Amino acid sequence: MEAKEPVNGGSVQIRTETRKLPNFLQSVNMKYVKLGYHYLITHLFKLCLVPLIAVLITEISRLTPDDLYHLWLHLQYNLVAFILLSALAVFGSTVFIMTRPRSVYLVDYSCYLPPASLQVKYQKFMDHSKLIEEFNDSSLEFQRKILERSGLGEETYLPEALHSIPPRPTMVAAREEAEQVMFGSLDKLFENTKINPRDIGVLVVNCSLFNPTPSLSAMIVNKYKLRGNVKSFNLGGMGCSAGVIAIDLAKDMLQVHRNTYAVVVSTENITQNWYFGNRKAMLIPNCLFRVGGTAVLLSNKPRDRRRSKYKMVHTVRTHKGADEKAFNCVYQEQDENGKTGVSLSKDLMAIAGEALKANITTLGPLVLPISEQILFFATLVAKKLFNAKLKPYIPDFKLAFDHFCIHAGGRAVIDELEKNLQLSQRHVEASRMTLHRFGNTSSSSIWYELAYIEAKGRMKKGNRVWQIAFGSGFKCNSAVWVALHNVKPSVSSPWEHCIDRYPVKLDH
Repeated sequence: MEAKEPVNGGSVQIRTETRKLPNFLQSVNMKYVKLGYHYLITHLFKLCLVPLIAVLITEISRLTPDDLYHLWLHLQYNLVAFILLSALAVFGSTVFIMTRPRSVYLVDYSCYLPPASLQVKYQKFMDHSKLIEEFNDSSLEFQRKILERSGLGEETYLPEALHSIPPRPTMVAAREEAEQVMFGSLDKLFENTKINPRDIGVLVVNCSLFNPTPSLSAMIVNKYKLRGNVKSFNLGGMGCSAGVIAIDLAKDMLQVHRNTYAVVVSTENITQNWYFGNRKAMLIPNCLFRVGGTAVLLSNKPRDRRRSKYKMVHTVRTHKGADEKAFNCVYQEQDENGKTGVSLSKDLMAIAGEALKANITTLGPLVLPISEQILFFATLVAKKLFNAKLKPYIPDFKLAFDHFCIHAGGRAVIDELEKNLQLSQRHVEASRMTLHRFGNTSSSSIWYELAYIEAKGRMKKGNRVWQIAFGSGFKCNSAVWVALHNVKPSVSSPWEHCIDRYPVKLDH
């Protein structure tokens, strides 16, 4: 039986029959189109107000002193109307200022780089697997094939507990892994930004499979002695797209709490989530998931704009959990021998494609040029009214974004997104190289990809970045950022000592 590697936290197929993402040219769900255009119409008033203000300013600039004198005389005879209009203008301006969304800036972020001693080469991975008595010959051969086709290189990392013989999947070891990753990335973040941890007003931590008591967020509060009124959140079980969910939550909190900082920590814990059984659908994560994590500093302080790297533009979240197949396609359970692991459905790729289609259909009206939107909508209406077989126009997202950070869940999903979104190899280079160098680091992978783009010197002022990730549930989430200046790589970038070796040539 031949295995086909891929998606999201390890989506791979275990059949000779090839299953791919559905072709987006075949169908588009109308309700997501309506939702996207709803966002557009919501901001229509602001769009119409801008030209009116421009015309008003132009007319005022043409007034002469005599015109102003005559206007003053006219107002003296219409004092009541003048007062009412002035009050209305003040009220309208106040409402606009108080209700407009606060800008959210990405000051900086830090990706964790494990020590070289934790690197795991193919041969070491297989040698250690052979020493685990629970694995039979079929499972070992299956893991070898998955590893060879995974797109991972020879320098990915596993936690120290899994380097031991036999492995030590204990609570103590899992806490040690969590501390090393979270504190390692936070230490660098605070050092680079010169931020006092007690200035943090919002803390969001996401980790799907390791949720101890006290929580991971409480561990951070205790380590850095954060203030007592910090708004802390700990997200669990939300899969590889939880990083964007955490960013979205932090953004909402920054709309409520003025003049403060938010820190988002995204990671996954492998120590206690290694599968020691022989069900092939549950062995795939062993081959793909690796150690990684990131800490992101957000701010709503206007004065931080100058030193920030990016400004948040949009976040769009899509949840397909109402569908039973989508809900069950990534499912943590026990096998027939009581071994716990995450089972990946054979329908995972198709479900991921449906979630992606819904997400980009909603995102499109927010980011695409009006010309692309008109073509897309006109073709869709023509298809509904005249010809059901007419293929919808798929917008060119390369007109909306300069850089793409596609979750490095597996080589197959990157291949399919490259094909369906008509991207070039350069557009998906960051995703492929991140998968090769660091493996699937779950929700933090999109930040390693962003760091790759920066390390290559490609991020210029005004460039737009699309981060897109998939997660159990099933979810597809997007975040859009705009660069505020030519962005240089952060100090202690994970690519600092190896960027000159990339991109590497990958065998397909």
